[in-house]
Amino acid sequence: MVNKKIFYVIFMLLAFIPFINVNAASATVYDEDTLKAAIGNRDIDKISLSEDIQTHEKINITRDLSIDGNNHTIRYSGTFKGGNDKTVWDSIYVIQVYRANVTIKDIKLTGGNAGLLVNGAEVKLEGKIDLSGNGWGGIEVAKGIGVTDTPMLALDKKTELINTDETPNKPTIWVPNDTEGAVLMVGNIKKIIEPDTKLEIEEYQELFNINPETGDKIIWYSIFGLIGFITLGLSIKKLNKLN
Repeated sequence: MVNKKIFYVIFMLLAFIPFINVNAASATVYDEDTLKAAIGNRDIDKISLSEDIQTHEKINITRDLSIDGNNHTIRYSGTFKGGNDKTVWDSIYVIQVYRANVTIKDIKLTGGNAGLLVNGAEVKLEGKIDLSGNGWGGIEVAKGIGVTDTPMLALDKKTELINTDETPNKPTIWVPNDTEGAVLMVGNIKKIIEPDTKLEIEEYQELFNINPETGDKIIWYSIFGLIGFITLGLSIKKLNKLN
């Protein structure tokens, strides 16, 4: 009888093993091959860059994970239609996230037609995200052909976007004219972005009422301004007494 009870307990434990939550692994990558291998390994959910990486193909992400760039760069160094001109549209994004939930932190994405495509996906950006050096712009938020999932680009309140060569026709964030319902989120504030919208960094900041001079800088500027105002008042008062 005892043996049957032990057997039953072991059987139940074995039955629940598939449902036990095992912490997934992390991986540190240093080149194109190790990056692709980590993305392809479903046991890995956290990827960290240890140095700058050059890729010759678009990096496709189709599952949930996070990438910490550690302030390194992923640079597309492959070719485009007709050669090496990144201003010739060839749907080359340094990273394309397709119908997945991905967090990207402290990284530069450069050298492609665009740095990032949020393709029916949810992508959160944290830290410093540099999108300079792409031929058409920084981030496209889109559904794409045959995709019905709503794309969402979410940013932490402290996320810093950088794009040193943005223009009205080469924006930092854009939604194509075939995508309705795209979501842009900062903190807990969500906004639906209309099709065919192009946003430079300043326009994005205005949309969410973001003051780039935040925190201690504003406090110190206010203190210095108050000191200056008091000093000016005392100087005027002293001059009046002298007169």
